[in-house]
Amino acid sequence: MEYCFWGADNADCRAITEDHPGIETPHDMYDALCHVWCAETCAPRMRKDWTKDNMTLGQCSVTAFLVQDIFGGEVLGILLPDGNYHCFNRVGNCAFDLTSEQFPEGELDYTACSEQFREDHFAKEEKKQRYILLKERLRSYLNKETI
Repeated sequence: MEYCFWGADNADCRAITEDHPGIETPHDMYDALCHVWCAETCAPRMRKDWTKDNMTLGQCSVTAFLVQDIFGGEVLGILLPDGNYHCFNRVGNCAFDLTSEQFPEGELDYTACSEQFREDHFAKEEKKQRYILLKERLRSYLNKETI
């Protein structure tokens, strides 16, 4: 399969936990997330534009913190013109953005970023609840339960 997310060619880090059977690499994570991202896990301000064709829309922070749970590393953010941050992951020397496909190619500058912290992001209860939902949907998918 050809992966189009930013950093896909170098996304060779390994999961640090065995709590998510079948997820060993960021590519495995992306494959699983394609089955669990949904409108309810999308940021509310973008939800009306979310579709299966643009499934990464509004999923960045909840996805990046879930990736951090599984792979470790840091969540980094790119400040966007609207004042929000687009989040992605760096694990050692491996940086990747599983939700980059929502942006036209070249729109993001991955050199201008700052570390992001879940305490800050999850201070917004709706975001914390979207993260919990995404985590639960991933668990259900990996356990072959109905989601």
